[in-house]
Amino acid sequence: MSLVKIHHTIFSMPFALIGFFLAVKENGDNISLRLLLLVILCILFARNAAMAFNRYVDREIDRKNPRTALRELPKEIISPRSAMFFVILNAAAFIITTGFLNLLCLFLSPVALIIVLGYSFTKRFTYLSHLFLGAGLALAPIGAYLAVAGKFDVLPLLYSFCVLLWVAGFDIIYALQDIEFDKSENLKSIPARIGIRNSLLLSALFHFISVILIVVAGVIYPFQWLYWTGCAVFTLLIIYQHLIVKPGDLSKVNLAFFTLNGIASIIYAVFVIADLFMK
Repeated sequence: MSLVKIHHTIFSMPFALIGFFLAVKENGDNISLRLLLLVILCILFARNAAMAFNRYVDREIDRKNPRTALRELPKEIISPRSAMFFVILNAAAFIITTGFLNLLCLFLSPVALIIVLGYSFTKRFTYLSHLFLGAGLALAPIGAYLAVAGKFDVLPLLYSFCVLLWVAGFDIIYALQDIEFDKSENLKSIPARIGIRNSLLLSALFHFISVILIVVAGVIYPFQWLYWTGCAVFTLLIIYQHLIVKPGDLSKVNLAFFTLNGIASIIYAVFVIADLFMK
């Protein structure tokens, strides 16, 4: 649980649930607890595989970085072999579980794994690694929607793009902690490339666009006041994280990264799902 930071599932799971309940509502289906459980398992298995693989691939880098030197693999609390076995186990479980959803999800499962596992290499060759991370988490809403509906649609795709930019934005903020280390190890990150101030501006731009996308989603679908309340809270929390992280003061990066974004995703999902089923 510590290796894969299971609590970080808080970023993808709420949007996966939005995709799931949106598909249920759109298709006029009854809520299937079996299907819901399968979707949750898919999210957990894919994320476990991705996070453990990232820790495996980055174990030597993490050993050099004072901030990450105490992680499980650098400290040899967990062996690389065990970590890779965990990756394979979860990747296999993910593919098998998608087979219980529908054929489309099963056929797309290797593509999803390529995206979420491939992110681990991106920091070695592109400054856009933050967007690749966002793309991995962006699979949650569209994947959950496909699990129920078995087809693509505009609204879940909007949510996926929202997640992509939202995650990329706060990952840029998180990467500010390692700016000097990334430069010394020739690792690619936006902060290492354009500096702290410009990185915060770019993060704010990504978050601004993500907010615009959820507003567009609210206009497209006939949501009511609960949706717009959740949208407002989400927006305010996004704004607040940019107010507390400043070029001259990075002491609140972790608060902005995990706490505020985690709360924002949960509150937004609760209000969206409640609005969907409000009489």
